[in-house]
Amino acid sequence: MTTITNTKAARNPEDPDQPGEPAEAVRTPSPTDPFDQDDLPTSKGATGRLLRSLLAPHRRAVWLTVLALLLQQAAVQSGPLIVAYAIDRAVPAFRDHDYGPLIAVGAGFLLTACCSAAFQYAYIQFSARVSQNVLLDLRDRIFRHAQALSVDFHDRYTSGRVISRATTDVESLRELLSEGLQELVNVVLAALYITATLLWLDLGIGAVAALSFIPLSVLIRSYRRRAARAYGERSSAIAAVIVKFVETMNGIRPVRAFRREQANDDHFAVLNHRHERSNGTALLEMARYVIGSRLLANTAVAGMVLWGAYRVAGGTLALGVLAAAVLYIRRLYDPIDRLAMFLNSYESAAASLKKIAGLLEQTPSVPEPESPGSLPAPREGRPGREVRFDDVSFGYRTGGEVLPRFDLLLPAGQTVAVVGSTGAGKSTLAKLLARFYDPSHGQVLLDGVDLRDLSHAELRRGVVMVTQEAFLFSGTVAENIAIGRPEASRAEIEQAAKAIGAHDFITALPDGYDTDVRKRGGRISAGQRQLVAFARALLADPAVLILDEATSSLDIPGERAVQRAMHTVLHGRTAVVIAHRLSTVEIADRVLVMEDGAVVEDGPPAELIEGTGRFADLHRAWRESLVS
Repeated sequence: MTTITNTKAARNPEDPDQPGEPAEAVRTPSPTDPFDQDDLPTSKGATGRLLRSLLAPHRRAVWLTVLALLLQQAAVQSGPLIVAYAIDRAVPAFRDHDYGPLIAVGAGFLLTACCSAAFQYAYIQFSARVSQNVLLDLRDRIFRHAQALSVDFHDRYTSGRVISRATTDVESLRELLSEGLQELVNVVLAALYITATLLWLDLGIGAVAALSFIPLSVLIRSYRRRAARAYGERSSAIAAVIVKFVETMNGIRPVRAFRREQANDDHFAVLNHRHERSNGTALLEMARYVIGSRLLANTAVAGMVLWGAYRVAGGTLALGVLAAAVLYIRRLYDPIDRLAMFLNSYESAAASLKKIAGLLEQTPSVPEPESPGSLPAPREGRPGREVRFDDVSFGYRTGGEVLPRFDLLLPAGQTVAVVGSTGAGKSTLAKLLARFYDPSHGQVLLDGVDLRDLSHAELRRGVVMVTQEAFLFSGTVAENIAIGRPEASRAEIEQAAKAIGAHDFITALPDGYDTDVRKRGGRISAGQRQLVAFARALLADPAVLILDEATSSLDIPGERAVQRAMHTVLHGRTAVVIAHRLSTVEIADRVLVMEDGAVVEDGPPAELIEGTGRFADLHRAWRESLVS
């Protein structure tokens, strides 16, 4: 029974039943709504936790990578010590015809070169393995998590942004792991090793080298602060470019039909110039840093040479020590330019990792139950199940109430048609039954079990929705029919297709059931795609079937073919048929008429047609349209 409620529901721009522009076009942006921005909110320390979780399975390889780099740096940084030994010991010994120290110098250089190359090779091997495994894991996480998020998330956060997270942002992290990280470790190890060696060689020179880090650290902190802002803007800008590109290519038909090319070009140019400006800002910040660091390095080296030469002339410093000190100072500051490249990669990766962490921190608004229940065994000979809306109301996140509170009982095996004007709430009712959303209040029950208590797998076995779009994936016809039951045999697939009248057109295709339907099923017609969708639903064998405008995009012959298939598919099942075309209603046992989110009429179609209510008016207008 239905409780008739006439409370007027507030119009919601996210409700696809509503008239007007698509949700993305009409929704009023709010500066506090994260879905209107590229960045999703992240909790404190989220990026660090994400990075640690990615590296945790590869601890052994990470430590081997660090060890290889430590040994490689030790080999590289021993060169100036060998030069000091050569100047102060080997050359004087050579003058006295003692060739041993000079031979030792040559052997030392050869040994350090071989060790440096070997450890560098090991580092590359280990780091490549770690970085590729981390990126593989991260892409898998993004893909799995994006699929697990609820429909309302994807209604609000564009697919282009999700694609940007899995491509552009992951690529930024790849650059950091494969190139930038080595630069950082090299610079840090070189600074520690060189400073310690200079202090050992000469306390004064070592102290001056250590003090020179103070202005350098100020320069680095200033650059990081400005670069973080610049790279955050760049990441948002490229995401906006991808969003516009994906949106335009997905909507290429209406773009061409309504001559939107120039308008799209203009909008894309604005987004592209924004990306160009953000890139330029990031490069300018890096240029400022490089100029400042080189000025500081050259000043320090010049000062060190002058002071060291004065001490050598006074006999308080050995010439070999000065030569080694100058070489070490040059090695200390030479990587500063490369450090800019690391900071460049780091800030880009940090901005990207923050965006990825924000996506991965989103939780499904329709979660899996902690302790999933199960449906009772189906009644013998009656595959359908009872559906009950118990004191249900619903409103989208950004608007008012779309469905006011109501009660509705759909007996097992009954076919119910839901009609009404655009924006009445028909599709929202279907989405609650399919549990794409959870009600704001009340329960949706399937044979007395709350849908929120069923696992997603159990629910999808019991409830299947066929939409107007009849989306087909790239792959064969057989694969598309078997989506609901991947384990189905070829005989079962063909039997389902024959039952709904699709077998003949499928066998007429170039490769029959093995024909690739290509992107979105573009190789076959809209009516044929709809028949494949019905064969898919029949093979899945659900207890409850929802048909959301399943024939509205078809011509008359296509609609009749689909209606014949519907008789087969709906037999014995509980069905909810959302219909604009009243010809679809003829197969229903019962009709619900909705207005402004409320059920205003409920009864058998013949009874309502004979009455004077809203459905009678709709039916009369439909018959007159057929005559005209």
